[in-house]
Amino acid sequence: MLAELAATLRQGKGIAHKHDIAPVVARLGVAAGTSVPVGDDCAAIPDGDGYLLFAIEGFLNEFVAVDPYFAGYCGVMVNLSDVAAMGGRPTAIVDAVWSDGIDGARAVLDGLAAAASVYGVPIVGGHTNTRGDRAQLSVAVLGRARRLLTSFDARPGDRLIAAIDLRGRYREPFPYWDASTGSDPARLRGDLAVLAGIAEDGLCDAAKDISMGGVIGTALMLLECSHVGATIDVSAIPRPRDGALARWLSAFPSFGFLLSVAPESCAAVLDRFVARDIAAAVIGVCDATSRVRLTDGTDEAPFWDFADTSLIGCGGEVIHA
Repeated sequence: MLAELAATLRQGKGIAHKHDIAPVVARLGVAAGTSVPVGDDCAAIPDGDGYLLFAIEGFLNEFVAVDPYFAGYCGVMVNLSDVAAMGGRPTAIVDAVWSDGIDGARAVLDGLAAAASVYGVPIVGGHTNTRGDRAQLSVAVLGRARRLLTSFDARPGDRLIAAIDLRGRYREPFPYWDASTGSDPARLRGDLAVLAGIAEDGLCDAAKDISMGGVIGTALMLLECSHVGATIDVSAIPRPRDGALARWLSAFPSFGFLLSVAPESCAAVLDRFVARDIAAAVIGVCDATSRVRLTDGTDEAPFWDFADTSLIGCGGEVIHA
């Protein structure tokens, strides 16, 4: 039932982790005095005729311990997605690696080096400590955007488009959909560049990369920042042929983006992804309410109301749960 699916997603770890952002934002007061609102995939700093973009990711200790190579690879890959989601192109990478001895760092370092080579973005420095008590990883990427995409510009009437590379598989036991390792590097670089092209051509109002909150959690973050609601059709979301829907809606795809697009631009945006064999579809419509609802084409279930509860605390005056 749709109501059961909605409850499962609301209680999932991905959305819980995003909810943890709100008290941090409030404590640091990071939203005060910034020319670009805080709550996006990257920090955006006005610079000349464009923006410098700065993204950073830290990784769960469990992930680094169980799959250190892919953790290192993701250190590069997910940051590049953050830059792309804001209409940018990456320029450089730095990393911070901790381990218990150099042997404990080798697989992480191999994954970092492999992804930097695949995506053609150099690692230019970082921090290393091989005298820690466990493996830990954080990676940051610098980029630049000529025309910025944010999470703050979705409008009532916009269509929500999900674009996901389905040519992959789960990286068991985690809900990570890997469509990157082993793929053609030129194709992967070209796929990411699609977002910058869409931004530079003015075809998109707002965007986010699909993160640990999954498609629905990512939609919540974008909608909250833009002060809009939406109805999302879970049956329209591109998905693999096999596997449980609840797991897929909570998955973190290696290439996955959510875009808020004016109706007249939808066909052009969809065409750009389809031309690269990336699955893309309209999955919802933004509205002027504070509510997010799920539908499966037959039934409808309430999912969230920002008038009652914020998620990441970057959408203005709302009540924190």
